[in-house]
Parts: sequence; structure tokens; C-alpha cells
Amino acid sequence: MVLVGSSGDKDRTALVDFQGNPVDNSRTGGWLAAGLILGTELSERICVMGISMNMVTYLVGEMHLSSSKSANIVTNFMGTLNILGLLGGFLADAKLGRYLTVAIFASIAALGVALLTVSTSIASLKPPPCDDSRRNTCIKANGSQLAMLYLALYTIALGGGGIKSNVSGFGSDQFDASNPKEHKAMVYFFNRFYFCISLGSLFAVTILVYIQDNVGRGWGYGISAGTMIVAVAVLLGGTKLYRFRKPQGSPLTTIWRVVYLAWKKRSIPFPSQNSFLNECLDRAAILDDQVVASGNTNNPWLVSTVMQVEEVKMVLQLIPIWSTCILFWTIYSQMNTFTIEQATFMKRNVGSFEIPAGSFSVFLFLTILLFTSLNERVIVPMARKITHEPQGLTSLQRVAIGLLFSVAGMVAAAIIEKRRREMAVHENTRITAFWLVPQFFIVGAGEAFAYVGQLEFFIREAPERMKSMSTGLFLSTLAMGYFVSSLLVTLVVAATGKSWLRNNLNKGKLENFYWMLAVLGVINFIVFLAFARRHQYKVQQSEVPAKGLEKELNNWQEGEFIDDIEKKAVGVEKEVP
Repeated sequence: MVLVGSSGDKDRTALVDFQGNPVDNSRTGGWLAAGLILGTELSERICVMGISMNMVTYLVGEMHLSSSKSANIVTNFMGTLNILGLLGGFLADAKLGRYLTVAIFASIAALGVALLTVSTSIASLKPPPCDDSRRNTCIKANGSQLAMLYLALYTIALGGGGIKSNVSGFGSDQFDASNPKEHKAMVYFFNRFYFCISLGSLFAVTILVYIQDNVGRGWGYGISAGTMIVAVAVLLGGTKLYRFRKPQGSPLTTIWRVVYLAWKKRSIPFPSQNSFLNECLDRAAILDDQVVASGNTNNPWLVSTVMQVEEVKMVLQLIPIWSTCILFWTIYSQMNTFTIEQATFMKRNVGSFEIPAGSFSVFLFLTILLFTSLNERVIVPMARKITHEPQGLTSLQRVAIGLLFSVAGMVAAAIIEKRRREMAVHENTRITAFWLVPQFFIVGAGEAFAYVGQLEFFIREAPERMKSMSTGLFLSTLAMGYFVSSLLVTLVVAATGKSWLRNNLNKGKLENFYWMLAVLGVINFIVFLAFARRHQYKVQQSEVPAKGLEKELNNWQEGEFIDDIEKKAVGVEKEVP
């Protein structure tokens, strides 16, 4: 038998300029290039948040759909958008590269928002106006009207998925981890990236939501379309400034091939003289004598390299953490749906001005901005002094904090909703919508930790050649969270006979739904802790001694773990009995 290794060819992941030449760091990359790239994600966030945070009021108030169906339309839209991040990551890694993928999918997103502008502007694409859709006497949107709306939403979802899965990776490519100055910037990149896009969310839920409710939906979505078109132009205009990483082939094909070969060779014993191979997937890197004799030793469907096997192991090790991140986004999705619906039943006046229900999510994004800033300026420096770790808080510690906040947010939401409903039913009094601020604040604080922690974890722990796909894997946790929300709403409606979730929240028991999510969150947190304690970060796995912050993060970012494995593999490339 023969063990097939692979030499550590770093040229495969080397960065080039727009002409395909090795990059000149003095002329390319850095914060300017990263800022132009992130402008696309900023515009995507303006479009998507302007839709998701206020779409439920449009569906109930103008399309005359039920609250539960409206909530599911929004969560299914957001779920699809994020699950399509896997497609965007696959295309970028396999063929198109991150730059071209972002440019193409941003253009698709602009088309989708333009279609949504048309859908919400033309009278024939909406049912006749009605004074009170909650009385179930209004004419609901028909199939063709909903079809046009769905076409627009899912075109946006396709474009947004391609953007989300590649922008952060493309942005991080603009920093050289071997350069001390750029390396320092790289440490803060993900935090500042999220701060930037949160500003876009803030603009969407204030200015755009107000325009949608008081000027017209067409105007609000038209501005979003224009913003995305400008972002595409800016992205293309900065082409000469970027650093590009060439696509390395389909990572999904590599994963499937390694798993297939490991299963096919499950009965082949490991080489007796090599202690490095001792796991099931390692069998994919073993050639039997029959294949060696045939001369097809370079056929990837007959044998995988050690490097490919180790990359697949690294991806599979992300799955347990992935599974326990889903419920956070299930809880978060309530901020887009039922919490906004709650606001429509509450007093929203400040003097003579009535705040749009969707604009109350401004407190969510203000909290995110606050805690993102505190993380960088206060929390992380304090944690460094306590733990003596260069990161301060590890990515999984951030996620754990986010999960705890999400549970607390649902507890607050349940208590407030019970009080709101009792006041409305027994005293015929509407309490102020500012009572929703605690749940927005707590869940927003959780997102500031969980989003950055998850994004950092999935990008840094992934093999270098699979980072776009790994970002798509992260986005799929958001997607699954929204889909699980839709599933839970459907199951609760079926199980309770609509006694919990009614079109008129005053006649339902929404607080019970929130309590259920809080209990599920506690269970999920316990499982997460069990998985997190078992996870070993890439640097620890590599067993490469870290000499200071620079070397440690260089190993982390540049994937020297893989190179180390390849060197070991080359040392045992020999025939064994």
C-alpha cells in the first residue's frame, strides 16, 4: 500500500492583482480596498433590513394576510437568502472567485429590489384597500399578486446570498497577515465590518421605513435599488486596488470525494508503519497495490491527498458548533416578525408624531453598534488583561455570550407581552411601544457577540481554500434559524388551534411562544457548551509553537496547519507492507 501526500504549494493560495501578477502591497489592499468592497454589503444590508423589518406590516396591512402567514413569508425569505450563501460560496471557491461572484450577485440583488419597487407601486398588483385587515373581512392578495411579490423577494434572496458569503472573505483578503501593520488591522476587521453594516441597518429601519410607511413603498424600495446600483459601480471602480485569490476548484467535490473514497476503502487496513493515519477518513489517502499497478495514481477519484483529507476533517469539525448556533437566529427572527407586530398594538406616539412600527427595531441596531464598539474598545482589552490571550475573547466565548443574551431576550419578551395583552384586554389600555426596548436591547447585545463570533469562527477555522464556502456555512445557520422559526410557528398553530398565535394578538398568547423559545434556548446552550469544550482551534491542532501575537495569528490565518501536515505526509510517502 502507498500513502499519497501532497507538497505544500503555497502558490495555489497566493494573492494576485487584477492583471494576475503577484500583488504589490504598497499599491493594493488595505482599508481603502476593503472599504470599497464592504460598501456592497452595506448596500445589501440597507436593502434587506429595509424589507425584512417592515415587510410583515405590509403583508398584514396591504396584502391582508394573517399574522402567522406574514411572519412565515418574512422568515422564509430571510432563510432562503442566507442558505443561498452556500451557493455563492461554492461558485466563488470553485470557479468565479470572490470578486466576480460579488459583482454578479450584487447586480441580481439590484434587479430584485427594482422588481419589488414595481410590485408595491402598481395598484393591480395589490388587493383593494381595506380599513382593518384584522377583522378578516378584507380581500386577500390573489395568486398572481403574491407571485410577483415572491419573484421580487427571491431574486433579492439570490443576490443577497451571493454577496454575503463572499464579501467578508474578499475583504479579509485585502490584509497581509505577515505584515505587522496590516496584521493589526486584520485583528479588528470583522468587528469593524459588522459595525459598518449595522449602520446600514440603522439607516434602513429609520429613514427607509419612515419613507415606506409615510411616502410610499415604491419610494422606499426605489431608494434601496438605487443604493445597490451605486454600490456595484463603486465595487467595479476599485478593481485595480484589490488583491485577488484565485479559485481552487470545488470544495464540495473535494468533500464528497474524500468521504466516498474513505467509505469505499473502509476494509483496507492502515499502513502499519505510520501512526499519522488512524481515522476513518484517512483511508481516502491510501492506494492499494492494484491501483498502483494500473498507473492511475493521480486519479482524484481513486485516491485523495493527505491535505485534502485534513481539509475535510477541519470542515466536519465545524458541524457540531454549526448545529448549536441555529437557535440563536430562530430567536433573533422574532425581532423581524412578532415583535414588530406587537408594536402595531401599542402606543407609538412621541407628541403628535407616530413612529412606524418597523422603526422600533432601531433600538436593536443601536444596541448592536454600542456593544460592537464596547467589544473593541473595552471588553476585548479587559479580557486580554485577564486571560493573557491576544484575542481576549475567543470566537466560541463570544458565541456563548450571545446565546445567553438570546435566552434572556425571550424571557423579557414573554413578560412584556403578557403585560401588554392583559392591559389591552382587561383595562382597554394600550401601553407604550417603548416597553419593547428591553427585548430589542438584550437580543441586539447578543447579536453583537454571536454574529462576530460565528463569522470569525467559521472563516478562521476553515481551510484556506474553502473560506467562501465556510462563510456560506455560517450563513446557513442564519437560514436554518429562520426556517426553524417558520416550522415552529406552523407546529404551534397546528398544536394549539391558533390559541397562541392569533391574527389579533390580544386574543392569542404570544408570550407562551416566547417562553417556549427561552426553554429551547437553555437546552441549546447546554449542548453548545459540551461541543465548545471539545473543540480544538486550528492553532492548537497544528502543534506549531506560537512566538507572539504575530506568529500565532499568521498560523491561524495562513493555514500553516495544512502545510505542516503535508510535510509530515511527504515524509511517509513510501511503500509499506
